[in-house]
Amino acid sequence: MKSRKMKRLCVYCGSGPGRDPRFIEAAVTLGRAMAEAGIGLVYGGGGNGLMGAVAKATMDHGGHVTGVIPEALVYLENALTNINERHLVHDLHERKMLMYKLSDGFVALPGGLGTLEELVEQLTWSQLGHHTKPIYIVNTAGYWDLLLQTFSRMSDELFIRPGLEVAYDVVEEASSVIPAFLQRAAQY
Repeated sequence: MKSRKMKRLCVYCGSGPGRDPRFIEAAVTLGRAMAEAGIGLVYGGGGNGLMGAVAKATMDHGGHVTGVIPEALVYLENALTNINERHLVHDLHERKMLMYKLSDGFVALPGGLGTLEELVEQLTWSQLGHHTKPIYIVNTAGYWDLLLQTFSRMSDELFIRPGLEVAYDVVEEASSVIPAFLQRAAQY
């Protein structure tokens, strides 16, 4: 029996643009693809960097955008006000939990410590069986190579033990996320 339709992806990414223009290109590509496929965006609510790029691209192509931002970051992250839904929350813990609840899957584009922390939290929750939502790591220009090597080392050293494998998909191009997500959604 099929469960509810998978219709929203949470995208974790940098509030800055990074140095490589391919990072912004990946965010724009993903936002456009989400909108064209009717997949809503759930993201951190900011208007700067990759966050702003993915949200604006989604909106520019007619997609639905939900931003979740702590009150203290509204100005720092240049919160977008012209999105479909904006949730103001008290802190980062509330932000992450609401983003989790609103989403049917997760995507990590390049980003900093916040992006890394959000990604690792979802990987941990998946590993421990708290959810089975798909997780995609977009390895634009090899950005996540060292992290993926770290995951491999953790497995080699048995800190990620058999039976506690981490479920995620790595894609090299942002354009690969939506086909993978739609294929996964068809299984539900």
